[in-house]
Formats: sequence, C-alpha cells, structure tokens
Amino acid sequence: MGVMSTALPDLDRETDLRAAPDEPWQTVVWNDPVNLMSYVVHVFRTYFGYSRDRATQLMLAVHHDGHAIVAEGPREAMEAHTRAMHEFGLWATVRRAGA
Repeated sequence: MGVMSTALPDLDRETDLRAAPDEPWQTVVWNDPVNLMSYVVHVFRTYFGYSRDRATQLMLAVHHDGHAIVAEGPREAMEAHTRAMHEFGLWATVRRAGA
C-alpha cells in the first residue's frame, strides 16, 4: 500500500468567490402600465422616506428607463423592501448588485 496524500485541493479561492458574504443586493422597481406616476412618488416618499425630489427622480427613471434601483443593502432587507413594494401594487424584484 502506498502513502495516501492528506493534502486537500485548494478550494479556498473558489469558496471565497462563491460566498461573498458582504456583497450588496438591490431592490429594483419596474415600470408597469397600471400605477400613476404620482402614486409611485407617494410610495417612495412614504415607504423609503425619500424627499419629493429624490422620489420624483426615481419615478422618472422607472418611467423612462423601465426600472430604477430604489434601495441597496443586505439581501434580507432588500427582500423585505420588495415585498413591501408588492403590497403597494408595484412591480419589484431583488437582484445582486452589479448584476
């Protein structure tokens, strides 16, 4: 019988790339044919506490670009924001930042 190697493959690099524990996530609100622009501004001001100017800027991004990133942070928080947007009747998704 030969001597078995106890060396493990170098998986640290792969593991680190996949784990990325502090990588931020985003809540994205998408344009829809239903909600009025004034209502979207109201939701952004009420829920996120954005100023009228910031909420309007985000609403215009949704309207003109088809979507806007309305929040960024830990995945769990972004999932909660997305659920809240759904409760307000807005189309929203969660995605990894930089995606």
